[in-house]
Amino acid sequence: MNKGERKFYNVFTELQCFILANMSRGEVNGVTATHYNIIEYIYRNDKCTGKQVAKAFNISPPAISRQLKFLVENNLIEQKQSSLDRRIFNLSATDKGKFIIDNSENFRERVAKQVSKALTRDELDNLTSLLGKVIGEIVESHT
Repeated sequence: MNKGERKFYNVFTELQCFILANMSRGEVNGVTATHYNIIEYIYRNDKCTGKQVAKAFNISPPAISRQLKFLVENNLIEQKQSSLDRRIFNLSATDKGKFIIDNSENFRERVAKQVSKALTRDELDNLTSLLGKVIGEIVESHT
């Protein structure tokens, strides 16, 4: 992806996370943008721990525990006890969690490339800036 596509991709990611967080996805209701980001982090950092996730997102251990419990209960991540240290539980994305992340990324890439083809560089920069502004307002009004 070129620089303009990458910038749009990042802004569109925010929009998509907002959309995903506010719609029902069949058997998994209540997945928020935070959940999505946690699943993606765990997918990219296989066998990480809850402590590592909490640190990466600057979330307290009790708060991350609630998030992880929801994701485990909905079969988006799995938690397995370490064979080396029984006090440690390693996290990994399930096939269902990986499917959500992979499909979301593929969709964003396709849209970013299509938009990039349809617009000039200046138009793409303007659209990206405007969408960022709109998304900022939308997210702020929901917090």
